[in-house]
Amino acid sequence: MKEYTERLYRKRVRSGGLVTFEVAVKETDLQVRADKKLEKETRDLIFSCRHQIESYIHTHPDFLTTLNPYPDDPLAPPLVKEMIECTKHLGVGPMASVAGAIAQYVGLGLLQWTREVIVENGGDIFLKANRAVTVSIFAGMSPLSEKLGLMVSPRQMPLGICSSSATVGHSYSMGVADVACILSPSATLADAAATAMGNRIQNKKDVDRIGEWAGKMTGVTGALVIVGEKMASWGDIELVAT
Repeated sequence: MKEYTERLYRKRVRSGGLVTFEVAVKETDLQVRADKKLEKETRDLIFSCRHQIESYIHTHPDFLTTLNPYPDDPLAPPLVKEMIECTKHLGVGPMASVAGAIAQYVGLGLLQWTREVIVENGGDIFLKANRAVTVSIFAGMSPLSEKLGLMVSPRQMPLGICSSSATVGHSYSMGVADVACILSPSATLADAAATAMGNRIQNKKDVDRIGEWAGKMTGVTGALVIVGEKMASWGDIELVAT
């Protein structure tokens, strides 16, 4: 059974000078950092993206439950189309991308009112800042948990940083990784790819193969996996001690 520590991941991002606030609508519970408080704007954006997803699920209930790629649907709402597109080559269902998709939708929308924004949705993050940002890596009971961080430079943003875990949180994983973390300009894709990567980690030896797998995921710029005391990273990643 997974161990779940309520909202400890909300301490993961270090970004001085921004205002922090939280907005929740049903199951969606976001922490946002921006130039100023934008609770109403954030809530409206959450309602907008949830409406797209919920209305589609109402008429296509299998969209919610399938663990396999979903068929293209030219009549689907824009956010649903993006979720379908980002998951169809990764061997996972479209809802594997939902947390990242919502974080990105809200973050891009808030850029109408703020120059910088960080949106965290259940540990999945959308970043657009004009400064370097450090994101601490939480890996449950691994001895490496919160000992390392990802240093993200402005040149990498906007950026999605999303994670999947077999030992932490409520998300479903078929693997054994304490954390499988993916970086991509698309948080929707990063979320789906993190699930796909986590599913492939069946033992500690698989950690050595993340470069082989991540390199074949179009749109992925970095990957990091931790299983117990073993870690491997690939791509455009700068690790720092935290």
